[in-house]
Amino acid sequence: MSVCRITTLNLKTKEAADEIVASYTANAPTEFPEAEQLLQIRAGDTTVIAVSLYQDEAAMERASANRTKRMDSKKDHYVSVDMKVGSVVLNHSND
Repeated sequence: MSVCRITTLNLKTKEAADEIVASYTANAPTEFPEAEQLLQIRAGDTTVIAVSLYQDEAAMERASANRTKRMDSKKDHYVSVDMKVGSVVLNHSND
């Protein structure tokens, strides 16, 4: 069963959010090659949500080192970080 990690970042400034969005957009596909799907949502000037789907928990755990490196590199920009992990019970696409 697929698993999903949802990370909500609240950042100190719009510029910090801009930087994180640009970096994730450019680099996440190669940093997280086992992700089945990556989404990034700009929910406001200083709020960014990242959603990643993995085939299973083992694949998600293999991505953890790259996630930690990415998160630690910008930790001074965060007001708060909230992460949730759960089983995917619906993954519908109209493609």
